[in-house]
Amino acid sequence: MTLYQPFLDYAIAYLKERLDLQPYPIPSGFESKFATVGKGKKQQDVLTTSYAFAAPKIRQIRAAHVQGGTALQVLNFVIFPHLNYDLPFFGADLVTLPGGHLIALDMQPLFRDDPAYQASYTEPILPIFKAHQQHLPWGGEFPEEATPFFSPAFLWTRPKETEVVENRVFAAFKDYLTAYLDFVDQAELITDSQHLEAIKEAQLRYLGYRAEKDPARGMFQRFYGSEWTEEYIHGFLFDLERKLAQAS
Repeated sequence: MTLYQPFLDYAIAYLKERLDLQPYPIPSGFESKFATVGKGKKQQDVLTTSYAFAAPKIRQIRAAHVQGGTALQVLNFVIFPHLNYDLPFFGADLVTLPGGHLIALDMQPLFRDDPAYQASYTEPILPIFKAHQQHLPWGGEFPEEATPFFSPAFLWTRPKETEVVENRVFAAFKDYLTAYLDFVDQAELITDSQHLEAIKEAQLRYLGYRAEKDPARGMFQRFYGSEWTEEYIHGFLFDLERKLAQAS
């Protein structure tokens, strides 16, 4: 079962249509990782594959795709803009576990409570959000500490049927990605030094939170061990701090 492969294939093909995609370096050992977990009838093979690109205005586009049979399918797909644009992040967490499906889709804001920022990046996508929310209702409890990192157009849902993921969630994923790339097209270079510093701080705050609270940490540690997991999180999934340190 490869529930999220069509999402990944679509995203890469569409990005190639819309952007001048270039490869982004994936550290050695992270392109693909295989493990066999469990024993007896509960034994399963787990494959994690990584994809990464860059483009004008975009520092890193990256995906982590985990396939472990019908009870474990994960696609984490994130777009990080360059630090001289005030674009939000595109974030898709598509997760299928034994307990069901967990779907999170958003354009995660740098400055969530700034009215001008909301006018630029949230209000234009609220109609898309409302159209899909009719079929993908709010998924319930969400950590309060995460609130500053999500927009009012945050689509968080727990569909019960796989068919809903294959159709409704896929449609929402496509619409959010299209809207995001429209924002990229329109984005203008920021040159004001104070604004640039605020953007860098906001990006680092988001990446720091995501790296610290990554919900996949326990899963990856179970499959591949702690050392590989921490290096994967800090050296690939959320690598801005490392990149800035290397450049200084």
